Amino acid sequence: MTDDKLAVLIDADNVPYANVKAMMEEISRMGTPTVKRIYADWTKPTVAGWKSVLLENAITPIQQYSYTKGKNSSDSALIIDAMDILYSDKVTGFCIVSSDSDFTRLATRLREAGMRVIGFGEKKTPQPFISACDQFIYLEILNNNSPVEKKISMGRKQKAQHKSNSNINPDTVKLISDSIADLADESGWAFLGDLGNFIIKKKPDFDPRIFGFSKLLPLIKDIDQFEIDERESGIPNVRHIFVRKR
Repeated sequence: MTDDKLAVLIDADNVPYANVKAMMEEISRMGTPTVKRIYADWTKPTVAGWKSVLLENAITPIQQYSYTKGKNSSDSALIIDAMDILYSDKVTGFCIVSSDSDFTRLATRLREAGMRVIGFGEKKTPQPFISACDQFIYLEILNNNSPVEKKISMGRKQKAQHKSNSNINPDTVKLISDSIADLADESGWAFLGDLGNFIIKKKPDFDPRIFGFSKLLPLIKDIDQFEIDERESGIPNVRHIFVRKR
């Protein structure tokens, strides 16, 4: 967990409410959610499901009437609030919860201002919004019975194009391999902590949980192309982990 103070801004029209509890737990591991707001026209029956989870998660609903048919006025309200919060100097990062590409420019602008930006959305989220965030987390992976998990499980039945006991897709293996090469010392070793951060910089939606692993290390151990070296850190019960290509 970091000491980031986070503003959590949720677009209720473009994400489901089913995984709110798991999402807030995920955010709490990333920092302290100091502002929690959700935007919608609460007179619409389509967002009724959200109302039952707002109180238990202490999320403040923001009413935004839809003045024009076919226009999402909640997007504008969220963006205006985000800029107000940015200039208040009360937070160091933002969690933007939406599967809508309309927030791509907002994410870019917040990062330009030095804010950490974490996106949350469904698998259908357009790539421009994902790429505009420092990190992007698919809501489906917060649920073990999600469509993403099922899709990954089905994909594992296909033979991978690399020598490994794993069926992790070749693009992911290449991403890890290239990142190790970029970070490696003269002996080819890369520190695991730096590796994880570097991979996310390259691919914000990278997440070992998509492939059924809780963290990066067990995912790497499942691929025969890499070897692991655990070194003493000088601190009891703490070891530094390095990886390199075989």
